[in-house]
Amino acid sequence: MTIRAVLFDFSGTLFRLEQDESWLTELTDHDGEPLDIEAQAELMRRMTAPVGQVVELDAEHVHAWQHRDRDPVLHRKVYLEVLKKSGVPHFDQAEALYDRLIDPSQWTPYPDTEAALKAVAERGLKVGVLSNIAFDIRPAFTARGWDAYVDEFVLSFEVGAVKPELEIFRKAVEELGVPATETLMVGDSEEADGGARALGCEFALVDPLPTAERPDALLTALRGFGVA
Repeated sequence: MTIRAVLFDFSGTLFRLEQDESWLTELTDHDGEPLDIEAQAELMRRMTAPVGQVVELDAEHVHAWQHRDRDPVLHRKVYLEVLKKSGVPHFDQAEALYDRLIDPSQWTPYPDTEAALKAVAERGLKVGVLSNIAFDIRPAFTARGWDAYVDEFVLSFEVGAVKPELEIFRKAVEELGVPATETLMVGDSEEADGGARALGCEFALVDPLPTAERPDALLTALRGFGVA
C-alpha cells in the first residue's frame, strides 16, 4: 500500500469549536436564568455534532437539518432552531452564538495540526481538507500560514454533496489527482469520514476530544500509515 495523498476532516479533527465562557455567560433560559455548566457543555456538543439529529424538529426543520451543510441559508435556519430548542429562546442571543460558530477565527486548532499538515506536505504528498460545512474555513488556515500545506479545500456547501456520499470523496481525490486507493482519509466520524472506504480510501479515526486532551492523535494516525 502506497499513500500519496491525505484528506483531513475539519471539525473535531484539525480544529475544534471550544467552549468559551465569554460566549455563554450572558445566555439565559426561558425564565431569564443563566445556563448552568452542564447546559452550556450540551449546547456546544449540539452545535458541533457531526452526525445525528440533536433535537426534535418539525418537518420543515428536519429538511433544513438534512441539507444544512449544502446550503448556508438552511444551516443558519436550523441551528437557530436548535439553539432555541436547547434552552436559548432569545433570538439575539442565539444569533450572536451562531455567528461565532461560523467564524473560522473562533475555532481552536489541535496541538499537532500544524505538524501533521507540514509532515504530509514535506513528504511530497497531496493534502486536502474535506469538510461537511456551510461556511468558508480557509481563513482559519491562511491566518496561520497553514494554507501553504493544503493543496485543495473540498467543502460540502461549495460542491453540493456531503460525507458519507461517494460524490464528495470522488470530488476530493479528483481535485488532488491521486487514486482513492492511494488516499488516506483522517476524521473523527466513523459514519461520515469512514464513508471514504467505500471509494477505496484508507481511513484513520481520531477522537474529537477537547484540544488540551488530544496532543498528538493526528501524528499518531499518520505514523500508523507511514506518512509522518
